[in-house]
Amino acid sequence: MGNRVVITGIGIYSCIGENLEEVKKSLYEGKSGIVIDPLRTEMGYQSALTGMVKDPHLKPFLSRRERIGMHQPAQYAFMSTKEALEMAGMDIDYLEKNETGIIFGNDSTAGAVIETIDKIREKKDTSLVGSGAIFQNMNCTINMNLSTIYKLKGINFTVSAACASGSHSIGLAHLLIKQGLQERVVCGGAQEINEYAMGSFDALGAFSSKQSTPTKACSPFDRDRDGLVPSGGGATLILESLESAEKRGATILAEVCGYGFSSNGDHISNPNLDGQVRSLEMVLKQSNLTAKDIDYISAHATSTPVGDSVEAQAILKVLGSQTPVSSTKSMTGHECWMAGASEVIYSILMMQNDFVAPNINFENPDEDSAKINVIPETKKDYKINTFLSNSFGFGGTNSSLIIKKWARGE
Repeated sequence: MGNRVVITGIGIYSCIGENLEEVKKSLYEGKSGIVIDPLRTEMGYQSALTGMVKDPHLKPFLSRRERIGMHQPAQYAFMSTKEALEMAGMDIDYLEKNETGIIFGNDSTAGAVIETIDKIREKKDTSLVGSGAIFQNMNCTINMNLSTIYKLKGINFTVSAACASGSHSIGLAHLLIKQGLQERVVCGGAQEINEYAMGSFDALGAFSSKQSTPTKACSPFDRDRDGLVPSGGGATLILESLESAEKRGATILAEVCGYGFSSNGDHISNPNLDGQVRSLEMVLKQSNLTAKDIDYISAHATSTPVGDSVEAQAILKVLGSQTPVSSTKSMTGHECWMAGASEVIYSILMMQNDFVAPNINFENPDEDSAKINVIPETKKDYKINTFLSNSFGFGGTNSSLIIKKWARGE
């Protein structure tokens, strides 16, 4: 069976709130964080919609030396990690003395790379780039910075798996702790949201064109959906063995019961029903649970015409038609590399506060979404004991997680 794996801390920095309390309120109220970014309009984006996340002010927390190697993904991840570690009751002194790993999901550093190259082109002198550029430019920027700041001495690598990156980071941390290779792991995902990060996505015509009504632009599962809205931020979870958490006297939030994964082995960008079904069946098997045990499904649904339909079919086939389903992307937009982690945190907040966040902008179901139980308005006074979270990414990478509410004495 291996070690039981629990969650003792969570932290979030997103377009619907810069901390857990703000985010919980937005989720409950169905508040959208989608706006128009004027910089994208100036740059020639077909769609300037985004979930806007401001750059945090780090001077009160970090020295200049600690800050110079951090661009947006690392900055956002620092803010969410700070909150998660504080909740878990782990300070730097504890982390330095007790081996702790870090696995973070991240799949781009476009803003940092472009700024560096622009400086070289302008100055014609690489010595003027600055010593922090290399650490900002690397895909492992979050791990490099946070492991140094927090004196982490365990496993240390970055998961680069498109829009399933954050979910896979939790799944891998879960496996390492379950097998006894780590006692605790800091994990999560982060996504840059600067004007450079999403140009190639926009070139595909993948974004919603509903710029006249930004808060209604992202409409997962709705018949009239026309594309995703990019977003970002940082999301962190502290995973720990049950033994470690109990030894510390930590407050346990939830238990990670299982991790399912698959690769479509098919088209580089189109979703695949078989791949998603295999991921869902695997997570149920690994958790030793059935579809009837799931109280809520946090859907990947990004508001793309094909993607949402395939996921609705997969949910119906494996989990049935009755379980409440919503996509928080209707409010946040698609947080990409961060989404698999942030959506677990959003679901934990729902679990703690007895509600299901709405799938806003769901007004007209299509043939597939009509067959599952999409929740268009906040479902109040609803107890979630066990939820399932889906994340699917380009290249056919699929990840599914099952999280269970912790009950004292279990």
